[in-house]
Amino acid sequence: MKVLHVITGLGVGGAELQLRSILQHTRHDSEVVTLYNPGPVADMIRSDGGRVRDMGMSRNTQLSALLRLRSLIRDGGYDVVHAHLYRSQVYGRSAAWLAGTPVVLSTEHSIGETHLERRKMTPGVRALYLGTEMLSDVTIAVSGTVRERLEKWGVRRKRVTVIPNGVDLQRVAFDSTARQRIRAEFGVAPDVYLIGVLGRLDPNKQFDMVIEAASALLSDRVRLLIVGKGAEQEHLEQVAREHGVSGQVIFAGERHDVSAMLSAMDLFVASSKQETFGLSVLEALANGAPALYTTCPALDGLDAGRARQVPSAVAGLRAAMAAEVAAGQRPRMTEPAVEKEYSVEAVTARIDDLYERLADRRRLRTIWRSRTGEGTR
Repeated sequence: MKVLHVITGLGVGGAELQLRSILQHTRHDSEVVTLYNPGPVADMIRSDGGRVRDMGMSRNTQLSALLRLRSLIRDGGYDVVHAHLYRSQVYGRSAAWLAGTPVVLSTEHSIGETHLERRKMTPGVRALYLGTEMLSDVTIAVSGTVRERLEKWGVRRKRVTVIPNGVDLQRVAFDSTARQRIRAEFGVAPDVYLIGVLGRLDPNKQFDMVIEAASALLSDRVRLLIVGKGAEQEHLEQVAREHGVSGQVIFAGERHDVSAMLSAMDLFVASSKQETFGLSVLEALANGAPALYTTCPALDGLDAGRARQVPSAVAGLRAAMAAEVAAGQRPRMTEPAVEKEYSVEAVTARIDDLYERLADRRRLRTIWRSRTGEGTR
């Protein structure tokens, strides 16, 4: 089957990196188009041998881009159009429907309780989402939590199926050589206990809470590594100064060597207010590191012994981190539950199977209509 993935952009983020992993493991002929901002992940996909095109949108509302995307889809003869993230769902589902694509679906990665991809869930946003959702066959929710939020928002339950994000176990595997290299890069001695966070620097991640909670623990023997970039960096640097720990907090910036960064850490902390899945926690566990998290729908009901849920508050997080620091550096040990439930190979196979089931259903419906004369009257 010929599949076109439509995504808003390909900057470094969870949905974007997840798409790259799917492309690496799918059994179908797949291509990608971005609405704008191809970004570093586009370069990664191209280096894998994949094809990425950019629509070059200059603003969020651009009817000409919808018409150009419709033409691209129609001329490409795609069997499936798969949209990811809000803006590309609005444009991609509409364009695919206009082009007469046999199978149209999307994956919902980022719906929170109050925001959709850092966008307030206003009546206008909801209307656009639900209106274009009706032009697709199904929406993939990356967790049961996402499915519940979609249903509350107005998407009918029968039009949602749960397929989780996948963890590329090889991509995030522990690497002792990389651990030494990253620690040397940032001046962290082998016996220094390194607490780490990883993700976009935005308010939802609450990295300021992590700095405050860790401040009483940080010293020459305990340091904090913050991996990522975003609008919150200046604020986070100020928080570190206010708590007198600027010298113990390392801002690594945006990095693409996820395995190496995780391997350098002794404890991974995920502190988000809201999450739709919690992929970074699973990646840390797959890397063999212990993890503390405030919310991670992917771990609901899963027996993951090296992961511990903690309160979304300074005191509770500090107490949990203090206990881990006191225990010292632990031997690396992968989490069997993550390997069993979330390997990217198994997840991608489920997505490929879904494409084929939807295509078969469409063919059967077309045959039935041709025999009964429905649609000809």
